[in-house]
Amino acid sequence: MDKNDLRLKILALVRDFHAQEWPDKKFEPGETYIPYAARVFDEAELTNLVDASLDFWLTTGRYAADFEKEFARYLGNRYAMLCNSGSSANLLALSALTSPRLEDRQLVEGDEVITVAAGFPTTLNPIIQNRFVPVFVDIDLGTYAANVDELEAAVGPKTKAIMLAHTLGNPFDLDAVMRIAQKNNLWLIEDNCDSLGSMYKGRRTGSFGDISTASFYPAHHITMGEGGCVSVNDANLKIIIESFRDWGRDCYCAPGKDNTCGKRFDWQLGSLPQGYDHKYIFSHIGYNLKLTDMQAAVGLAQLAKLPQFVETRKYNWQYLRDGLKQFEEHIIFPEAMKNSEPSWFGFVITTRSGSPLKRSEFVNFLESKNIATRHIFGGNLIRQPAYQNIEKRVASTLSKSDYVMNNSFVMGVYPGIDQSRLDYMIETCERYFRSI
Repeated sequence: MDKNDLRLKILALVRDFHAQEWPDKKFEPGETYIPYAARVFDEAELTNLVDASLDFWLTTGRYAADFEKEFARYLGNRYAMLCNSGSSANLLALSALTSPRLEDRQLVEGDEVITVAAGFPTTLNPIIQNRFVPVFVDIDLGTYAANVDELEAAVGPKTKAIMLAHTLGNPFDLDAVMRIAQKNNLWLIEDNCDSLGSMYKGRRTGSFGDISTASFYPAHHITMGEGGCVSVNDANLKIIIESFRDWGRDCYCAPGKDNTCGKRFDWQLGSLPQGYDHKYIFSHIGYNLKLTDMQAAVGLAQLAKLPQFVETRKYNWQYLRDGLKQFEEHIIFPEAMKNSEPSWFGFVITTRSGSPLKRSEFVNFLESKNIATRHIFGGNLIRQPAYQNIEKRVASTLSKSDYVMNNSFVMGVYPGIDQSRLDYMIETCERYFRSI
């Protein structure tokens, strides 16, 4: 048996293994745990993973190249660059703006970047890590997106960029934010980590800003286990981002390739000697944030499932919305941004002021019935211990961020939640509401 036949036999055995290791399990109401998010996969991910491992090409390779091409096509962008996490993608996106290659649009220490206070830390952290000053604005209840009036008012003489996430799958007001960015010559970074597949005016989120980011952590829309991606349309930004990802090197050869430029030993940069090996010339103070081809292999199988995942998320969200509508006197329901079709990450419940409904009691009840919940990330991030003493500008009272911090939580809508689980989630909520 030659090696190709052996590979095919191994992959056939992997499919058999998958069928035995991960059979469908019957849902037992109250006994089976319903996570707020989880991986959804079948034999395709497992066979891709093993196929990549048999190549023993441990860094990025053929699967990564295929994924980047298909992912860029999905978003409608020219380029996609894989990295090891969505957090790293955010770090790369903002770090790229410090490159001297950007000339008069280069960001320097002390420049301001506008973001929201009610978000996830890794949208904020790259601002601090690059020694920029975060400018915090509030959100609107219902959409949980940045208040665009506050955002516009927050622009100052040192403001150089806007970095916002599409919260829980719901696009922010892209018309307004794009207008503000263009009017003030600001960079716009779309953190699309929770919103893969969302649409705004018929166009995918992640295709509007100068740079967009994605995460492939198991809780997100598709997974590689760990993994992230940065996407752009500008060729100069692509080169800069790849440099920061790959140790800061000036060379843009793919792993295992040499002399793509055709003059590997004919460069003179910095004060290096003429002809110094281009593979060891560094134009940025970068990182090593690449991922493995085995991760990309899993992601490629997931990407094929993404359209169905998105439709299931939409259905689950709407089913919960319809099932809980009877409790509107107690709940501020989530609302899709105007002109958008969200690929929902979760279903937000916010208690109304004056209602006897208390978040802590409701959450504890759901958790006791094996229904997982999460708060909306870090609440008002400036109240978190890590950010107490950072340099910042707060351009709002942040009253809505505080309200969310105290009164909101999220239930799952991920594709592993089927009809029987949805019905149990609604019935459990009904039981709680009858008790208050």
